[in-house]
Amino acid sequence: MTTIAAQQVIRQPDRFFIGGEWTKPSSGSTIDVITPSTEDIYMTVAEANSADMNQAVAAARHAFDHGPWRRMSPAERAHYVRALGEAVEAARDTIAHIWTSEMGVVKTSAQGAIEMAIYAYKQYADMAHTFEFEERHTPMWGGSVGLLVREPVGVVGAIIPWNAPPVLIAYKLAPALLAGCTVVLKASPETPASALIVAQLAEQIGLPPGVLNVVTAERAVSEQLVRHPEIDKITFTGSSEAGKKIAAICGERIARCTLELGGKSAALVLDDYDIDRFADSLAEAAPFNTGQVCCSITRVVVNRKRHDSLVDALADRFSKVKVGDPFAADTMMGPLAMKRQRERVESYIEIGKQEATLAAGGGRPQGFNRGFFVEPTVFGNVDNSCRIAREEIFGPVISVIPADSEDQALAIANDSAFGLNASVYTNDVDRAYALGRELRSGTVGQNGVRGDATISFGGFKQSGIGREGGVDGLMPFLESKTIILDAEPAHLRK
Repeated sequence: MTTIAAQQVIRQPDRFFIGGEWTKPSSGSTIDVITPSTEDIYMTVAEANSADMNQAVAAARHAFDHGPWRRMSPAERAHYVRALGEAVEAARDTIAHIWTSEMGVVKTSAQGAIEMAIYAYKQYADMAHTFEFEERHTPMWGGSVGLLVREPVGVVGAIIPWNAPPVLIAYKLAPALLAGCTVVLKASPETPASALIVAQLAEQIGLPPGVLNVVTAERAVSEQLVRHPEIDKITFTGSSEAGKKIAAICGERIARCTLELGGKSAALVLDDYDIDRFADSLAEAAPFNTGQVCCSITRVVVNRKRHDSLVDALADRFSKVKVGDPFAADTMMGPLAMKRQRERVESYIEIGKQEATLAAGGGRPQGFNRGFFVEPTVFGNVDNSCRIAREEIFGPVISVIPADSEDQALAIANDSAFGLNASVYTNDVDRAYALGRELRSGTVGQNGVRGDATISFGGFKQSGIGREGGVDGLMPFLESKTIILDAEPAHLRK
């Protein structure tokens, strides 16, 4: 197994990045980060307490209220956003190593996914020249010039989950910075190294002090960030249960929030689509990040007459997925991220054995005495009322659900508390579009597990509030202000 030692790339894991400086913690509390493929300690980082979080918020508040950042033009801020993206690009192999070491994602997959992060910084930097931060209007009730200006929402608390930190940091940080916000980035205690690397890169490019502040904290101190009166907006990715609590807390003080939450995404396999092609498609997508992806397809709805054939095809493909060392070039799926996550997935597999028919997997792969590995698992004859069909497992577990008609298949897909992603497998693009319009889902793809945050990403129902990526991902970091004047201001007369 090839790894980069944490001390080679994380310069000061025992400190926080606050106000542009690497700051000593107020206590000696630390967090051990475990490599899930070996169960060894990868690194030890400082754990923030209440005083540390208050210091980070104060630094962000001062930088927003008194610093130059929000007073810069979007083009000036875009210079830093682009530079940060270029720094991430230069460090992408190191970041991929870190992601694999602290979370277990297959390194080749991490390298590909980090391209999304790089593009996010570039896309938002480009948006400085294409997005209208100021619109001119003709006022109806007095005045000569009406301006709709979009200003930064303020100080942002960004709470990052453990499953894909390099990508999710980018899709929160890039639009927040372009908008003119300052940020307190709360890293996950399980995977903090990615955030620490971003802090080092922000320092490297000369981002003004206090614009980005990075701390690592457990849940209680994270809640303090959500409740803090000096935080104007929370952007959170994580479970729907945690999202509900965050939304309730933000509601108490009318703080803004964007929530990207859970999923139980369905694929509709129509009668005209080849079963083997479908099985190949899902077997390629499902192992990514060991199924620890909110938008993974985990429910498959198919005509009852084709159910057994489809289950057999999936079982055949999933049994051939090579599970192992996430640094090895031929590994298709690595471990789950942590012990408690494996325990969670295995508990759902046991539930599934009582509810449905186990067709593939269901255990731990042979030959691994260490590491949080599980087999990719397929259940057939699943009823949509089963727990394995309704609750987010967050692991490589697929439920195949039979339906008697296309209308019933659509109803089954929509019968969920979630609505993040969906797929329609058919050779008929018009049927795919028509069903896509009926599916209550933030994204619908044809003939694949799709998603494109360069356009927009987010969900219906309990899958979240708001969107990330594209223009939709910039808007939540802005407030609209109407200004009505008697004449054109100087900048419009040029």
